[in-house]
Amino acid sequence: QERDGSFSVDFGVKGGEINATSRAPQKVDYYAISRDVGDAAEKVVALTDELEKISPTDEPTKYLGDKQKGDQAPLNGPWKLLFTTAADASFSKNSTRGSAKVQNIVDGMRGRITNVIDFQPKEDGSAPPLKQLNVVIKAKAESEKRVGLVFKYAKAVFNKKLFGRNLALYIPVPAPFITRLIVLLSRIFKFGRKKGAERKVPKAYFDVIYLDKSLRIHRTGDDNLFVQGKEEWDEAK
Repeated sequence: QERDGSFSVDFGVKGGEINATSRAPQKVDYYAISRDVGDAAEKVVALTDELEKISPTDEPTKYLGDKQKGDQAPLNGPWKLLFTTAADASFSKNSTRGSAKVQNIVDGMRGRITNVIDFQPKEDGSAPPLKQLNVVIKAKAESEKRVGLVFKYAKAVFNKKLFGRNLALYIPVPAPFITRLIVLLSRIFKFGRKKGAERKVPKAYFDVIYLDKSLRIHRTGDDNLFVQGKEEWDEAK
């Protein structure tokens, strides 16, 4: 990818971030960069399928949300993004939103996940308007391998300072309300469809398909793949 360049994903439907119909995250087309990059991405996906069969952790969600033993949760701690098929989690320097370092911090005791996006300087060395974006999510074990998610709020930290501190903006993320409103409106405007075709409110979740002390792989309800590693893991550097 360093040789062939990178993809360009921008905000919203027009930018290729989300699907125009379902509003779900689009998948990254790595073949749009080059055949070699596309083939490499296919190999990564195929390898995750093989790793799923030999995951050493039988219960990845163990102790998640446990106030006494949460720090022993297998998922606990920071995980940096190594690979994903999700366009909304992909950042590149040749896009409007720019390049960024993405990590996922799991607080096992509080049952909370924070997606942290640190935006990198522009190609000319100047700082981007947005320094960091944190998305805070309530996480609950729904099975031995499934984590249910409820989005709580987002915190945007800007590079502009006031009284010596970076300006910050807290944005509530009422995901359940929004999705229910969308479903309600779709029922109103599509009242003529067949009975039994009622649309259900989508639930956010991911399934952990592989987990050891250094590597974590999960698949979301939108069928997007995330490969993450610990910062101290040499292979992830």
